[in-house]
Amino acid sequence: MKKLIILISLISFVFTGCTKLDEVIYDRIPNNEYPENADQVANLSVDAYKRLQNLADDNGWWFLAQEISSDGFCGPTRASDWFDGGKWLVMHQHNWSNDVEGVNRMWSTFWEGITSSNQIIDLLKQLEQNDDIRAKIAEVEVMRSFYFYLLMDNYGSAPYLTTANLPGDFLPTKISREAIYDSLVTTVEKSLPYLKLTDNKLLATRYMAFALLSKLYINSEVYTGTAQWAKAEMYIDSLLAGPYSLESDVSAPFKTNNDRSSEIIFSIPYDEDNFEGFRIHMRTLHYQHNLTFDMPVGPWNGFAVVPTFFDTYEDADLRKQQWFIYGPQFTSSGEEIIESITGEPLVIDPYLPALFMEDGAFTPAQIRTTGARAGKYEIKMGAKENLSNNFPLFRLTDFYLMKAEVVIRQGGNGDQWINPIRERAGVAPWSGATIDQLLAERGRELWLEGHRRQDLIRYGKWENSWWEKPATDGSKRTFPIPKWAIDANPNLGN
Repeated sequence: MKKLIILISLISFVFTGCTKLDEVIYDRIPNNEYPENADQVANLSVDAYKRLQNLADDNGWWFLAQEISSDGFCGPTRASDWFDGGKWLVMHQHNWSNDVEGVNRMWSTFWEGITSSNQIIDLLKQLEQNDDIRAKIAEVEVMRSFYFYLLMDNYGSAPYLTTANLPGDFLPTKISREAIYDSLVTTVEKSLPYLKLTDNKLLATRYMAFALLSKLYINSEVYTGTAQWAKAEMYIDSLLAGPYSLESDVSAPFKTNNDRSSEIIFSIPYDEDNFEGFRIHMRTLHYQHNLTFDMPVGPWNGFAVVPTFFDTYEDADLRKQQWFIYGPQFTSSGEEIIESITGEPLVIDPYLPALFMEDGAFTPAQIRTTGARAGKYEIKMGAKENLSNNFPLFRLTDFYLMKAEVVIRQGGNGDQWINPIRERAGVAPWSGATIDQLLAERGRELWLEGHRRQDLIRYGKWENSWWEKPATDGSKRTFPIPKWAIDANPNLGN
């Protein structure tokens, strides 16, 4: 069982295991009774990490919003399937409002993480302070900063709260994105000396903090109007000096058992039974792909690769060969799959004809069997509705390419950081890579890892037109605060 699940069980036991009615009830944990040891201190932060669980699916929407709104992945309407009130179409075409599912759920998910972190910090500050407690406070402050980073990146100006001990009638006001940014870099930098310098991929370690600071500084121009390439490079270098290395196999970081991948820095430890919430295979595979993977459930035949993005990969690129599912499809025993409606062998055509495929305008084969499907995250034989692959929030190749970016933006040559990634993928190295080439390579390497929306904005390409999405103005660089949140607190609408 995954390490985090064990911790969740422990913390549940600590706080709920005692049921004797004659015990003294306290309004807070007495300093002289809990925590009694370092393990109990460690358990106090578990709930902050549990709040990552919803990021990758429709309960939380972060991953979906970053990828479906971008140029590499889409949720096409397939006749009567996948319209779902238009929520996938508006996300891809940048027509969202302040009352659509993605906008609503993403806001709630970030605030659940922030609030849980604040509750833990408030509790820790009540305890007698020692090195373990101070280190735990720093760790949870970095986790809170991570949630605030996601909030600021997606919504811009927002409230900034550092305690959960607030009056019941308190209605927070927004502060500027720049002010949130300043507070985050100050908080995380102040926390660095207290964080563990260890390769624990499930905790806010010092390396995870280096990664977070790198992300904040490389996006500084977007967040504040002032570029901070040198500061970004400093923290990228600190991370690159850590205990991480490129895998020899492009797919190794995405295997079912990727817990110890040398590329992963910080991840969500999904488990098909005990930490559910990662169902990308269900959303993308054809209805009959259960025959390929001996799945006990039938997939939903939805998400697909944007055809123009599919064409950005060379045919020799191992990422194209291993991460996309297209062409003739077979059962686990090697027999042709016969499509249940067309009666023909199932062949996935990688080229979607349209984002909205209605009955009558398209053939059943076009509706059901077009669009390369996502196979980047390994689908093991016998896969259930949820995958057990850890989801990498921060991964080494991202920071290789970020290093190349800050070098190029400061007038240097970033080839040495790009070419190991290209060579591993089986494509030719570059000489004198441009910033536009780098963006394209980031797209190929980091596809379906939640970075594309942010990248397109930072590179000034977000307003461009792409497949089935018209050019837009600059009003969609952030999502609007949900209507329900403004109705509950009018301060958020100001």
